[in-house]
Amino acid sequence: MYVAHYLSPLGNVQITADDEYITSVLVEPGTPLESTGNNTLLNSAIEQLEEYFAGERTEFELPLQQAGTPFQQEVWRELLTIGYGKTMSYAQLSKQMKNPLAIRAIASTNGKNKLWIIVPCHRVIGSDGSLTGYAGGLWRKQWLLEHEAQVSGQGQTRLAF
Repeated sequence: MYVAHYLSPLGNVQITADDEYITSVLVEPGTPLESTGNNTLLNSAIEQLEEYFAGERTEFELPLQQAGTPFQQEVWRELLTIGYGKTMSYAQLSKQMKNPLAIRAIASTNGKNKLWIIVPCHRVIGSDGSLTGYAGGLWRKQWLLEHEAQVSGQGQTRLAF
């Protein structure tokens, strides 16, 4: 297992990888810790995150793998279909997955996503357009959505907490 730390505009990010996959990208409190080992996947992830924050990247091209049930894997795959600068409600996501009664399970799975930004759980909002639960903090979710709206030319997004 390899670990790298990247200081993003939203705080310290810990990225972990094995020899084949990025396994987590998590925002963490405090100052960056020392990285362990050099890994081309970690270097690619940092480079792509830097491009994302600079407004130069709208899609990530990294091999990803996070542990989860088949249902969780399905939810995380669906999150990847939400376009840059776009949002979708939990209800819309459950309908897209042809499982309209799974809203709470989808929300729970969204909160367990360990691939922050890369699997864009921040693009899922409440049916009324409000920001709802985000493991990284609602202020980060709002920042990410506004960043993507500006970069994609959709203007500033006004979202309610």
